[in-house]
Order: sequence, then C-alpha cells, then structure tokens
Amino acid sequence: MTIATSVEAHLHEHGVRYDLVAHKVTGSTHETATAAHVAEPRIAKAVMLRDPQGHAVAVIPGTTWLELERFNRVSDRDFELDEESDLGPLFLDCIQGAIPPLGPAYGLETFLDEDLTSLHDIYFEAGDHVHLVHVEGEAFRTLLKGVRSGRFSAVT
Repeated sequence: MTIATSVEAHLHEHGVRYDLVAHKVTGSTHETATAAHVAEPRIAKAVMLRDPQGHAVAVIPGTTWLELERFNRVSDRDFELDEESDLGPLFLDCIQGAIPPLGPAYGLETFLDEDLTSLHDIYFEAGDHVHLVHVEGEAFRTLLKGVRSGRFSAVT
C-alpha cells in the first residue's frame, strides 16, 4: 500500500497536487520525521477522540501534544482519547496506527490546530507506516476547509 484509497480520493476530489515521501517503517511522528528527512513541526498528525456524539479528529503539529482540557473548552464538548484498537472500522483502508489527519475524507468531525494554518508545506500519514503525503500549506487548508479550528496543542 502507498496511499489510503480515501485519502487519494479526497486529494483528487479537491484537485490537490501531492507527492509521496517513502521512508523506513516507523512507529512515531519523531521517528517518521527523522526517517523521511522532514522537519517534525511540518508533520500534521491526527489525534482520535470520542464523546457521546461520536468520533472526531484533532489535527495538530507533529511536535505537540493535544491538551485535552483546552480542546474540550474550545470544542465545548467532553471528549476522551479514543482507543487505537477501536479505530479499525473507521479507517478500513489504513494500517493500525497510521491515521491520516483528513477527517473529512472519512466523514469524521475534524478540528484543526491553528499552528498548522501558516505553514508553507505540510506532510501527513498516507495510511501506512512507510509513506507521507506532502502538500502545499494552502492545499492542506483546502482539504480541511470548513472544519473548526483553534489552539489546543502544546509542545511538551
């Protein structure tokens, strides 16, 4: 696999040009950035959440952690972190743990951390542990147009 079907369809639907960056198998954003020779702050990662209304995606920079309490204030909801083992049915075209930060491609409510809105280039999981998708920042914002945004992550 090189790119999840849903991700590729979402890119094409929005007319977004992209490159795939191959790297060795990795298990964390930091390892991925190193293996792909990409600045870690330019990686957008997905944090999966759930509340009684369902699942949601928080999209944050690779060098940060989601501040759940702040996120719940921004979203005016009571989210909890999702269990990775519960996500398979939501991302049938992805390998476990390689969730792309494109909630709209999967019909999921999505929240974008504002720290990602000013970047010129953005990289994100393609749906496996050996490829990143590279798009221009403006294209990434197009892919997430209409999602809620705010500041809800911090470097730790």
